[in-house]
Amino acid sequence: MKEDKAISIVKPHLKQARFDHTLRVRETAAELAEMYDEDIEKIRLAAILHDYAKYFPLDKMKKIIEESEMPNDLLDFHHELWHGPVASVIIKEEHGVTDTDIRNAIHYHTTGRADMTKFETILFVADYIEPGRSFPGVEEVRETAKTDLNRAAWMTLRNTIQFLVGKHVTVYPDTFYAYNNLTLRINGGNDIHGQ
Repeated sequence: MKEDKAISIVKPHLKQARFDHTLRVRETAAELAEMYDEDIEKIRLAAILHDYAKYFPLDKMKKIIEESEMPNDLLDFHHELWHGPVASVIIKEEHGVTDTDIRNAIHYHTTGRADMTKFETILFVADYIEPGRSFPGVEEVRETAKTDLNRAAWMTLRNTIQFLVGKHVTVYPDTFYAYNNLTLRINGGNDIHGQ
């Protein structure tokens, strides 16, 4: 699928601010892909499609989750987490996008997961650090992303978990698994206590 086709699919489903965010994620992801020797054309396509289902009706997303091979425990968590997994299904079933890298990057762009590929990590980080984002800690992650992609992803997860815990809301298990996995990876296989 070409970028212009992806844009024509996604744009009608997004509010203007979210579409603008999508375009910034596309450019940020492409910059990271160039830095970290990943497929730029493919990451740009994943970025365009990543929020495709963001404003789908909740009952439609719930039905897709229930009827797919996705874990139904998603339904026990905030619906903000649903749009990535749902988009990964819809782009395959309705638009013929079968590329596993693209579909997984979209699926996990909100939660992360253990053992994320470099491709998945690029979209995950790009979504967090795109230039329109402004919140405590984002500048530190932006700087880190220029030299250490895994550490930037770890910081993104750390900040996200702290934010959610501070709001007294649940955290999806994949986010903890991603955090723990990256904690071990950036510490040479040891946890931060060296055990």
